Formats: sequence, structure tokens, C-alpha cells
Amino acid sequence: MHIAHLLRDESLGLRPLWCEDTMLGREISGVTATDLADPARSVRPGELVLSGLLWWTPDDGPAKAERFVSALRTAGAAALLAGEKTHGGVPDDLVHACRRHAVPVAAVPAHVMFRTITDSVQLRQRSGPGGRPALPEPTRERLNRLLAEGADPAALLDAAFAHLDRPAAYLLTASGRTVAATTDAVRPPMDLPMDGTGVTVPVDVAEAGPYERLRLYLPEPADTPPRELQEIAAILATWQRSGAGHRAAAYEAASALGALLTGGAADPFALRAALLACGLPPQGPYEVITAAPDRWALAEAVAHLRPGGAAVGALPDGTAFAVLATERPAESPTEPLAEIWPRIAACDPSRPRHAGTGPRADGPEDLNGALSQARYALASGRNAAPGTSSVTGAASFTGLAALLTGIPEEVRAAYSHTVLGSLLAADNASSAVLLQTLETFLARDGSWARAAEELRLHVNTVHYRIGRIEQITGRDLSRLDDRLDLRAALLCRGT
Repeated sequence: MHIAHLLRDESLGLRPLWCEDTMLGREISGVTATDLADPARSVRPGELVLSGLLWWTPDDGPAKAERFVSALRTAGAAALLAGEKTHGGVPDDLVHACRRHAVPVAAVPAHVMFRTITDSVQLRQRSGPGGRPALPEPTRERLNRLLAEGADPAALLDAAFAHLDRPAAYLLTASGRTVAATTDAVRPPMDLPMDGTGVTVPVDVAEAGPYERLRLYLPEPADTPPRELQEIAAILATWQRSGAGHRAAAYEAASALGALLTGGAADPFALRAALLACGLPPQGPYEVITAAPDRWALAEAVAHLRPGGAAVGALPDGTAFAVLATERPAESPTEPLAEIWPRIAACDPSRPRHAGTGPRADGPEDLNGALSQARYALASGRNAAPGTSSVTGAASFTGLAALLTGIPEEVRAAYSHTVLGSLLAADNASSAVLLQTLETFLARDGSWARAAEELRLHVNTVHYRIGRIEQITGRDLSRLDDRLDLRAALLCRGT
């Protein structure tokens, strides 16, 4: 790739300040960004240098510019791209120094991110020998313009494949969700069957986690050159990186909503403002989901359920949560979430993923309660089956055993030891016998005869053992409350 390629790229808007024609053919070996006053050690020969000029000040400006540019010349830099944002323009001192040391210099408009320039250079370098793009030049320039304008991925796909009569092409997530497709492609409800007849090209974004990894898929690639597909995938990677700021802002807004919901009785006006900041309707209804151990799995699941109208963030304790706008009838979201959750968990099988759902919240005032129930459901699922990915709904708490699973393990263990006491002594054979008798007696609804039959004992023996249990625990098994306490203690011991 040459300096001329960059300066001719209208999507970057670079403004040449000094460069001789003979320098336009200089080869660019890479890109580095620096704001060191002496960048000699951070620049390699042939590199394009990006600088925001934080090192320059009007005080002693010529000397600082001389030192900086001299270091670039010594290091063998191909050219300098100077940002206009910091000082509202490029200082004349710097331009004069570049002229003296024969270092080409161009201005970078304040609205152009350095990352955009870096991506453009890397794209050309990956595209083929000499940095020559595989795509036709008009197609590549149109794609760069669309990227600069913030176009969606569907528009990018249409533009990328327009010169190939728009074959069906899809941008898919690792879990099979269709992010975008060309206009004439049939959009599947879930992922396309990969039967070996198509072609898949990964969209390479180094910082992407397992749930953010995208792939370009063509069921019928026809005569599409592989190099063109690689370049299109690189353009889609640039689009994905460009949305990082928006995703971070959305996450922060959702987390602020979570802090408001967990901070006690929220002011109605503040809650309304937080919902609007998340892009959610202020009147409801809503669905609430919690997840662990991270938010990325939940974000992908929510994208399956609601392409829009949802907020995903983290609560103050780190628990991931989502609030979804819904118009569906009053029903639990557990069923549709459970349907796609195995796909989500399969993206990263290194550890199990758990989710919990609360009841539908008809309005903002119901969100706190729905969130509390979703958090309890999440804790229940993690405690009941810690090694298996699961979705647990608050509506599943229809019995005492299910309800107790949401209590922290330490609390359950403490309660069991407090109520059962020495009956839990592992080294005492008589304690084990009494525990078995208690479990059987309670399981047979307190019937002496049925418990004796089950244990193959005389009824008097059962009476004697229950008496011993009452002495040890201080409970009266003829009372319903005491029976419930002991039953709960047994369940806490076993959950």
C-alpha cells in the first residue's frame, strides 16, 4: 500500500499539507499511533504514524516539532498523519519541520477516528500483493463511504455483492443468529443448515468474545473469488469494531437502570428517564431476565428474542440482567429462552451458563419485584445444578423443595445444622438411624403405621425413635409448624 492510496480515499477525508509527488509511491509497511515527544523507539521503518499532537504546545512549539519530526525521519517513517481535534488544526511549526526533514504530512479531520485509518490500511494490506484490493475499486470505495456514514451490515452486504448479482449472503453469529442478509436472501428464523455446499468466512475481530464472533456465509458461493470474500469479511470486521462505542454506552445506560432498580424505592421520574435512556418504553409491559457468569451470553440470547427494545447491563453485584419491552400476552419468557439457551451455551462450553426469569412486569413500578424474582430464580438454577447450563423461571417455585434451592448454600447449611443439631453427626450410627426414621415419618405424612411398614419396624419402635428426635431437636412432631421446620432442614441438607 502506498501513500497515494490513502490520500485518494475520500472516505477518510485526509488533507495533504506537504508531500512531493515523488513521495506518493512510498510503501506503507504498517501503522503506529503515538503521542510521545520523542517517538523514535516506537516507530519502525516504513510505518505510517498517527499522532493526536498531545505532545505539542504553543510554548516552545518549533523546538518540539523539530524534535518530533526529526525522530520520525531517523526511524524511517513513511508519513505523518496529524489529528486536528486537539488544537483545532495542524500547527504551522509541524508542517515546516516536516518540509525540512522530507516527511510527508497530512491532516486528519476531527471527526475521523484513528481506528478508521488503521482499519483501512490493514484492509488493503490483507487484500493482496502490493496492498491491491481484491474487490473492484468502485465497490471498495462505496463500502468505505458506507462505513464512514455508519451504514448497517445489510447495506454493506448488498453493496459488497452488487457486482456479483447479489448472491444470497448472510452475516451470522456463533449461535446462529442472522445479523444481516442480502436483500434477496431468505431470512431463516434460526441459523442456516451447514450441509457442506456453502462457504463460511470468519469475520476476524481479535477482541471479540465467543458470543460476538461473526461469520460470513454463502449457501451457494458460485464464482465468488475467495480473496473477495476475505476482503468483504475484513470490511464487516471494521463495521463490528466501529459499533463498540455504541454498545459500551448502551451497557452503561442499562447498568444505571439496574442500580436504580436495586437501590430501594426508585423515584418514578428517575426510573422513567433511565428507561428512556435505554431505549425502552416508559409505560411497559416488560420481561426481566438475569444470567451468570457474564453478560455476553445474555446479550446474545436477548438479540435472539428481541432484535430491538431491550437493555442488557450488570447489577451492582455483577449479575447480568436484561429488561425487554414486550407486547406478548402475560406469560413467562422461560419457554422461548429455554429453547435457544443450549445454542447460547454451546458457544463457550468451558463453563455452564445459567439464566433466571421473573414474572411479566406490567409497568415500571413492577420492575423491582420482577427483577428480585428473576435473581432468585437464577440462584435456584445455579444451586440446583451448578454443572449444567439451565434456565429457571420464578413460576417453577411450586413446592418447598424448589423454593429452598434459591437460598444461598451457606444459609441452607446453617439452617440445617441449627434445626437438626447432633442428628447430622456423621460418626454416630444412631444419628443416621434417627435421620432415616425422621425422613420416612415425614414422607408418610406423619403416619406411625405407614412409617413402621416402610421401615419394617414395630410401631412402638417408631414411637421411641420419634421421641428421641423430639428430645434432640426440641421440636414437637405433632405440630404442623415443627414438622415443616424439620422437613425444610432435611431439604436444605440435601440441596
